[in-house]
Amino acid sequence: MAVDLGERFRGSWRGMAERDRAIVSLGIQVGVSILLWFVDGALGYGAAFLFALIWRRRLQDPWRLALELALIAAFAYPVPALAIAMVILFAAFRAPQRYRRWLVPGGALLAAIAYPFFQTHLFTIPILGAFPDVGTGVYMIVFVMMAVGLNIVVGYAGLLDLGYVAFYATGAYTTAWFASEQFAHRSIHFGAVGLIPANIPGIHITIWLLIPLAGILTALCGIIIGLPTLRLRGDYLAIVTLGFGEILPQIARNGDNLGGFNLTNGPNGILPLDPPGFGNHLSSWTGGFLPANYITCCKRTLLGHAIQSNDVYFWTALVLLVITVFCSLRLRDSRLGRAWIAIREDETAAAAMGIPLMRTKTWAYASGAFFGGVAGAYYAAFKSNTFPGDFFFNISVFILCMVILGGMGNVWGVIIGAAFLAYLNQFGLGNTGAWLNTHIHLFGWRPNIDVAEHQFGIYGVIILVMMLFRPEGLMPSRRIAAEMHEGVRDEPLYDVVNEGT
Repeated sequence: MAVDLGERFRGSWRGMAERDRAIVSLGIQVGVSILLWFVDGALGYGAAFLFALIWRRRLQDPWRLALELALIAAFAYPVPALAIAMVILFAAFRAPQRYRRWLVPGGALLAAIAYPFFQTHLFTIPILGAFPDVGTGVYMIVFVMMAVGLNIVVGYAGLLDLGYVAFYATGAYTTAWFASEQFAHRSIHFGAVGLIPANIPGIHITIWLLIPLAGILTALCGIIIGLPTLRLRGDYLAIVTLGFGEILPQIARNGDNLGGFNLTNGPNGILPLDPPGFGNHLSSWTGGFLPANYITCCKRTLLGHAIQSNDVYFWTALVLLVITVFCSLRLRDSRLGRAWIAIREDETAAAAMGIPLMRTKTWAYASGAFFGGVAGAYYAAFKSNTFPGDFFFNISVFILCMVILGGMGNVWGVIIGAAFLAYLNQFGLGNTGAWLNTHIHLFGWRPNIDVAEHQFGIYGVIILVMMLFRPEGLMPSRRIAAEMHEGVRDEPLYDVVNEGT
């Protein structure tokens, strides 16, 4: 009954004239904005702003230009930072196509670099609260890196990986092993900074060597994990990768006594880790541009902003993210990337065309694992500790949700989806609960909801809604969007309807 009503409603809606549908949509959006304004003025304005951006895509000049000018004028006084951002964004979208592909990412990168300078002057997002601080930005960038790495496996090659947290853990423990006192019976120092005392026992290697080393080790782990799965598809592939994702965190938890050897220090974790830095000689040679020690580097003021330690961590994470995105895009457009896409679309046809399935799949696992290990290594250095509790199976599902939400196969969509979910996980859900408890009241009743306690249920609802209404994600690649909407249109070899009648 519900299906019939839904089909009748969709049929009636499609039967309406385009102008009538536009009028009805506009009326609904205005009504929703007014209703939300009575709940919270900022929320109503936010809804109206989002609806206006949707209409901007549908309108043509001169109406589109008029709407852009109206939006800029509306926010010029109350939120000047947003008005300036809109001017830059609208100008970039109006550039010729050959320049737009560079202007939009370049503008976003420049805004990200300058984020520590204007973060405290930004407006408050309705419901979600304030913009993330710089420390939260580091957390978001790390998860964006892991999502871009998983997108190579899931989005490009079409291989479902539920054990990606194993690569994250391997990278983090690589930093912990070689930049701490974990192996105190050894005394190896090579380029590490901030050691007090200077002859402290243990293995202490500079983080700039440990990051690529972590990537290489996790790539090898990706090959080891990928080899048993090369002949598997679908559910069997997911189950095997799930098994590996559960094995390595358990090794981390119980690795304080592996045949009498303390490898991971068990539940107590490994801490503290050596801070990143470039040393006094390189720092003085560059005039202090490269900090000697990330923890004690912050003694300067630039453009009225006192540089903090988190700012340096944030900018370094941005450099790693840019390298990750660049490599991912180049891999996608390479011969290997086209082979991954061919396997994703039809593995049998790809094999028939001469693509070596096992070697190509192994490269997918290794490439995705590499960036997961780099992200884990850097995040361990940022936190200065590593604990087994950081590597639950939920992390693998969480990163997969980022890829699905943003749009499998599209790096830019994955970046947006990962940044949004990482912000929700860190502060957004807590701020949402506080807003609901403050603004929602019915006849004196107020909800007392701790939204953060239901975070994975909320993420599940988000993915459920996406699968039902937009399975290709928010910003999918054109190829995957076409696959989702057009499907397979093979003609049957015989009339299955009238067969046997």
